[in-house]
Amino acid sequence: MGATLIVLLLWIGFAGTHMCLSSLRVRQPLVARLGEQGFRGLYSLVALAFFIPLVRVYSAHRHAGPWLWSWRASSVHLVMYPGMALAFVLLVASLVRPSPASVLPGAASATGAFRLTRHPLLMAIALFGLLHLLPNGSTGDIVFFGGFVVFSLVGARHQDRRKLATVPEFRAFYEATPFLPFTGRHTLAGVRELSPVVLVVALVATVVVRYFHSSWFGG
Repeated sequence: MGATLIVLLLWIGFAGTHMCLSSLRVRQPLVARLGEQGFRGLYSLVALAFFIPLVRVYSAHRHAGPWLWSWRASSVHLVMYPGMALAFVLLVASLVRPSPASVLPGAASATGAFRLTRHPLLMAIALFGLLHLLPNGSTGDIVFFGGFVVFSLVGARHQDRRKLATVPEFRAFYEATPFLPFTGRHTLAGVRELSPVVLVVALVATVVVRYFHSSWFGG
């Protein structure tokens, strides 16, 4: 079995178990039996059981398969560096203030990062995957990094549907916030409301990861 197919199957297993365990039909009985903390522990173990081998297989077979595109490094860097800075802004903002749409929900106030997107964590992951598709055009790369994009977008939509069905007050937050990042009417207001700490930490993380990228991840 080829490495690209194994990566694809692991992505399907990772995403499928995520969606299944978080669905109302499966989640509620498990929470009743295991408790909220027990369910989260099971959820995390199942996720790691797929994600760790997913990363290991890809790392051992980087750039597997034929190349479908290849861009000049200078052109790619002009997009990737500012793009990854934006991804880190969303990531840090999601850790400082979790979204009401997330698995561990935070307070429902449509300000700051939530004017950018109501799913800052998942959209940071999607942006990461999308940007890394630019310099990585082999079929193995496309399956691996494309999986981050597809999983994040589908997972975000799945979270919306579950929250709308179980948390009546979520609808107001849902209607006041954009799904895709930087597409809402109040994007500039959201940027102005971001904490300076979030921006500084995101910038430092971008510089550090870029500086150590070759030694940590290769390439």
